[in-house]
Amino acid sequence: MSFEKLGVFKPLLDAIKDLGYTEPTLVQTRAIPLVLGKKDLFATAQTGTGKTAAFALPILQRLRKPIAGKGVRAVILSPTRELSIQIYEDISALSKYMDIKTTILVGGKDLDKQREALKNGTEIVIATPGRLLEHIENGLYLKDVEIFVLDEADRMLDMGFTKDIRKIHPLLPKRHQTLLFCATFSDKVRKLSKLILTKPAFIETAKKNTTVDTINQVAYLVDTTRKAELLAYLIGSRNFPQVLVFTRTKVSADELAEELKKDGLKCGVLHGDRTKANRLKTLHQFKEGKIRVLIATDIASRGLDIEELPYVINYELPAIPEDYVHRVGRTGRAGREGEAISLIDIYEKYDIRAIEKLIGKKIPQEVVEGFEPDPNIRRKDVDEVKLKAEHKKIENKRVRHYNRNRRDRVSNKKRKTTKRD
Repeated sequence: MSFEKLGVFKPLLDAIKDLGYTEPTLVQTRAIPLVLGKKDLFATAQTGTGKTAAFALPILQRLRKPIAGKGVRAVILSPTRELSIQIYEDISALSKYMDIKTTILVGGKDLDKQREALKNGTEIVIATPGRLLEHIENGLYLKDVEIFVLDEADRMLDMGFTKDIRKIHPLLPKRHQTLLFCATFSDKVRKLSKLILTKPAFIETAKKNTTVDTINQVAYLVDTTRKAELLAYLIGSRNFPQVLVFTRTKVSADELAEELKKDGLKCGVLHGDRTKANRLKTLHQFKEGKIRVLIATDIASRGLDIEELPYVINYELPAIPEDYVHRVGRTGRAGREGEAISLIDIYEKYDIRAIEKLIGKKIPQEVVEGFEPDPNIRRKDVDEVKLKAEHKKIENKRVRHYNRNRRDRVSNKKRKTTKRD
């Protein structure tokens, strides 16, 4: 199959050629004809399989003819500023031979400049939910929107954007096309799809919550106190040119960066306490190769598109198994090979089991010579009851989060019923 056979027209084919793409990915092959046919779409695909182009190409083709007097014709929502910027850059590259205006609405950018861009006319808006609502409150109308896209919908719901999406959706015209893309399944995504999609086509290009086959996954057993030392050894001895390292907390990220700097490694840190300007600068330096090691919390596990990133290392496993899928999905993108390494201590053995259960495969556990775990520590200092209790706390937290969301939905339904009465 070729992009031409999918019905993609010449200006887009020329841009695709400039970008070096030769054949469409599976999700692109399935999605493009459906989007061109104006069908609602619910698509799930592993991270790095070309989801952005799967909706961007047909949207650009649909909007190729400007309509006088029309306002915004397509809205693309994404969970983070970084992902929105990436989508904007991708669409700008794909539309280089077209007269299509695209505006990005995200926090950290000048609000007045964004208003001016909207005032001058734009066909496509790429936005985070909060910033889009801010512009709506200041007079942005969505009455001309033909296509509404939710990218990384699962992540948006995990980040608490459910209410924002519910506020935005009713402002769209009754007749519009909705495209919902996500990397992983969840009950929340399924319920949202029933609310906003009309007789959708369903595309599943991967099994539920799986990792890409081109990613080699391995876990190295190591004592907690020697994790930083092992990480530095792996980066140096194997000459990793570029590596993304994940920690559970902001404190861990900062502390790890200081340890690696002592070993002469150039590091950058991404987490919620860093300003957006600092995060963007750090990410840019990492992409340019000025920083060898990028240390991040899960704020960076979704939406980052770093071309040909060869290595991802879990310095600490995530508390929620689904986040492992998002983390390792930063490598092995677009059919390339990648390696995902996890450094696990005895306290994380339940976490690794939960991850293996989720992805449906065993992750090989090995020991690096010279960094063997101390068997005495494993016998004396680990309390199995405490480990199980800690794991149970995480499970209970998930249940409470689900029940709270459920109560909110019931409460909203009651309020709507009261208003109708």
